[in-house]
Amino acid sequence: MNINVTIIGQMITFILLVVFTMKLIWPYLMRAMEERQKRIADGLAAAERGKHELELAGRRSSEILREAKHQAAEILANAERQSAQIIEEAKAAAKQEGERLIASAKAQIEQEVFRAKEALRQQVAALAVAGAEKILRREVDPKVHRDILAQIEKEL
Repeated sequence: MNINVTIIGQMITFILLVVFTMKLIWPYLMRAMEERQKRIADGLAAAERGKHELELAGRRSSEILREAKHQAAEILANAERQSAQIIEEAKAAAKQEGERLIASAKAQIEQEVFRAKEALRQQVAALAVAGAEKILRREVDPKVHRDILAQIEKEL
């Protein structure tokens, strides 16, 4: 066989193979490549959207965190104010109770002093009467008293 005929046969076979491939196989390959390209493009777009949403979520979370910190600070400030107010109220109540107890104690002391003075007066009176009785027993002279009574009778 001749080399030219072989090359021409191979060329015809190759052209038939190319035509067969272009007509039957190439559309499936192109469709598969386009689908893959579309999937890759969709994946990239989804990744871009995800990145954007992640960025937005990060901003929202930082905003929410800032608001939460602000609210926590307000709650702490309110709690401190309330605790200070409760402490002041407790101090005022304790002061009033202390003043009431002091007034009660003073009243009790005054009553005890009055009782002690009264008891002392009774004792002094008893001592004075006892002393006067002793003095009168010593100084009483019946003869002198009869004479004085007799003078008073004459004058009347």
